[in-house]
Amino acid sequence: MARLPDAFAEFESFAEKWCLPTEAERWATRMATPMSEIREFYDAFTPRFEEAIDYCDKFPLDDLPEDVLNLLHLVYSMIMVSMAVEVFGTQKPADSADAVMNRVSAPVP
Repeated sequence: MARLPDAFAEFESFAEKWCLPTEAERWATRMATPMSEIREFYDAFTPRFEEAIDYCDKFPLDDLPEDVLNLLHLVYSMIMVSMAVEVFGTQKPADSADAVMNRVSAPVP
């Protein structure tokens, strides 16, 4: 069963792992995923990242179809992994000891 809009079907292989509704889930997944897999997702999605944002922007945030919400979650995951790829070169921020992310509230959607 497709989780993403047809226009982004090429990313279905990433959907199960990266279409995560909360920042804490995205952080935990980033920390638990080997850099080779993070890089694979990053390299595949980067060329269409802006297009995905534009696609999501066509819908009101308070009434996103489920496939578009999943695409938005994929965008959020891309933001989370981009720091690992572009800045740190590893899942874990440098010199961060046991970095965790504790958010008391999260933006919706």
